Amino acid sequence: MDGAYRSRLLPVEGCKTCELTSGRAVLPGGAIARESGWVVEHCVGPLGVGTLIVKPERHVEHVADLTEGEGAVMGVMLYRAARVVTELSDPDQVYISLWSHAGRRPGHIHYVVQPVDQHVMARHDAHGPKLQAAMFDLDEAPDPAHIEAYADRARSAWLPTMA
Repeated sequence: MDGAYRSRLLPVEGCKTCELTSGRAVLPGGAIARESGWVVEHCVGPLGVGTLIVKPERHVEHVADLTEGEGAVMGVMLYRAARVVTELSDPDQVYISLWSHAGRRPGHIHYVVQPVDQHVMARHDAHGPKLQAAMFDLDEAPDPAHIEAYADRARSAWLPTMA
């Protein structure tokens, strides 16, 4: 199946993910990396300092709608983001999860790459998906200055572009 009909080259109006990527919405820390149709940014939600977002640059609503090239690069980008998060945050584990719904409808896919340690799990008395749900329920966004500083460090730690 050619999924191009479900994806768009231009930003989609009302898509927060597109708005952040295109600069139409405030993105603390800015882009950390842009490679081969993918963008890495710091998460703007309540998942803590050090949580990165890995997403296709263009509006794609289903993983199956990625091009063959985008699909091949996806794993490399997730690996690199996990390496950076591990290096900078020294977590017990790095969670990688796909988020793609907005208002119960498929939205711009994006992977959350989240460092998790004992302190975070104890604070929210949860782990795994329940931890992320508890963090969203509490809805405490990190200080933008801390996000900016982390994003600067993440840009410096990013592995070089693929050959």
